[in-house]
Amino acid sequence: MRTVLVGNIKGGCGKTTLATHIAGAFAAKGLATAIGDCDRQRSSLNWLRRRPESLPPITGLDWSKDVGTPPKGLAMLVIDAPAAMHHKDVESLIGISDIVVVPVLPGAFDEDATAHFLERLAKVKAVRKNKRVVAVVGNRLRPGTRTSDHLDGFFGGLGFPVVARLRDSQIYPSLAAQGSTVLDAKDRRAQSYALEWRPLLELLER
Repeated sequence: MRTVLVGNIKGGCGKTTLATHIAGAFAAKGLATAIGDCDRQRSSLNWLRRRPESLPPITGLDWSKDVGTPPKGLAMLVIDAPAAMHHKDVESLIGISDIVVVPVLPGAFDEDATAHFLERLAKVKAVRKNKRVVAVVGNRLRPGTRTSDHLDGFFGGLGFPVVARLRDSQIYPSLAAQGSTVLDAKDRRAQSYALEWRPLLELLER
């Protein structure tokens, strides 16, 4: 089983969007997939309740109080981490994960908070010894703006390059309300956004 942790101490950066899209992408490949929702708001679980039966199934795990044991037979586990992560939480969740995906929004406040989180990650033994992959994802970007262009240099300078860049669009909340993703939708507009996920998904498949 491969485990992907989606986390950041900054709230509202798109953790659930990334977690649901990653889970949906691997479920579409026919892999037994689950989302472990560690957030008290249970946003991923609420998304799963709206997910149509016609789409590939994803198992929901309510880990909002305690991290449980994944069911047997899973090929992919995606953990939607809470925003208020303490150092011990970071270490324990990384301990059961193979890859850490860190979404970040453009802007000074989000960059500062994410940089602080990456500093925490860098101190975790498994990350320090390169036993865990850390992937930074720029989220809700507006191409051509200074704040978006700044992300690459800022996080690259910290040793954590941005692996994927996702444009800002109302298509995401619209599809989330249907329990779907841009990877599930077949129309041309959704597919243009789906292309932006390829670098991240290819990294997760390695």
